[in-house]
This record gives sequence, structure tokens and C-alpha cells, in this order.
Amino acid sequence: MQQLVSLASRALAAQGHDDLIWGHASVRDPDGRGVWIKAAEWSLGEVSPDRVHLVDDGGQVLSGTGARHSEYPIHTEIMAARPDVGAVVHTHPRYAVALAATGQPLRPVSHAANMFVPPAVPRFTLTADLITTPELGKHVAAELGERRAMFLVNHGIVTVGPDLRAATVAAIVLERACHQQLLTHSFGGWPTWSDPAESLAKRANIYSERAVNAVWDHLVRQLDNAAG
Repeated sequence: MQQLVSLASRALAAQGHDDLIWGHASVRDPDGRGVWIKAAEWSLGEVSPDRVHLVDDGGQVLSGTGARHSEYPIHTEIMAARPDVGAVVHTHPRYAVALAATGQPLRPVSHAANMFVPPAVPRFTLTADLITTPELGKHVAAELGERRAMFLVNHGIVTVGPDLRAATVAAIVLERACHQQLLTHSFGGWPTWSDPAESLAKRANIYSERAVNAVWDHLVRQLDNAAG
């Protein structure tokens, strides 16, 4: 678990999700004890296996060392509400934060957004502050519903998946989709995008489980290449 969270964290950092010491990815403990998540006070790019610890639903560190992230309820409450979710990513990528703050819905102006829409990506607006209590975590989980991604408006994003590979790829693709939409809008004119039927067809054609796993493998290879 620690190695997986370390890889996901560093892949997110390499793809523009690093935000100083903030942001985190988690995976469900196979024995039901809570979530494996990076320790606080380290950037995503600095996460090694020994900087990942096990946190239970009440916020207690059961295994490993280091300060616990205050936003652990994002992870524990989503997993409590969604038995199908095995992993959660929460980061603050700049283009996703910017697009959500404009109030624009995510549009499938490129391949990337078709992973998520239709239906619309949910927008959590109850607070833009940190999600530090189980009550707020439950609200986040309720707004997310059965979707794979959500905007925490003026804050960041949440993505989920059956495993951490899928949740990590979703976070990276969501940021790319937001970047493309903002870039498209900046050129003016009349932007176009896929209709719902085409979007669903593209989702099936592009984002199969095999393809998502291949993207994950690509991200890991990039880390290996960068390490020399």
C-alpha cells in the first residue's frame, strides 16, 4: 500500500498537481482498518513509502509515522459511502480550480472531458474551507454521489476509482480537460463540444480499464526515466 500511494503521489506531482505540502491520495486498507495516505508536511513529489501511514475512520494513525492530514475525512467518508471506491485523490490543480471558480460546467471540447461528462461534474459549494470533520466529509461524499470526480469550488478536486491507478489517472485527465477548456475559451469565437451521445461513445472507446491501466504504466515509466 505504501509503495502504491508513493507512486501515485509522485505521478500527480509530475503532472502538475503539486501544491507545496498540500494534496493527498489514499487507498482503502484491505483489512478494513481505514486508509493508507501520505503523511502531512511533505509535498506530493516527496512522498516515499515510509511517508505513507494508515489512518482509521476517527483520524488515528495506526501504522507509520508523521503528522496526519487534517482532511482525512474526505477519504474516509467517501469510502464509507461508496463500497465500490478503493481509492481517493484530492489535489489543488490550477486549471481545475480556475475553471470551477468561473462557474462554467466542464464541456467535452477535447477527449479528456469525455471521461467525466455527461452527466455534469458535481460542484461542492457548502464551504471552500478545509474538509476537517466527518460531518463535512459526509457532505462531500453526498455531493459526489456515484460520480468519479467533483469540483470543490475555490478549493480543489476529488477523484475516485476502484483502485488508486484509476483515481490517479482520473485526476490527471480532469486537469487536462479543464486546461483545454480554458485554452479554448481564451481564443474567443463559438466553442464547440461533443453532444452527450458522442461523449458516451468516446468514453467507451478511449477510457477502457485496459487503457487507464496503460496510462498508469506510462506515468510510472516517466517517473523511472526522470530518476535516471
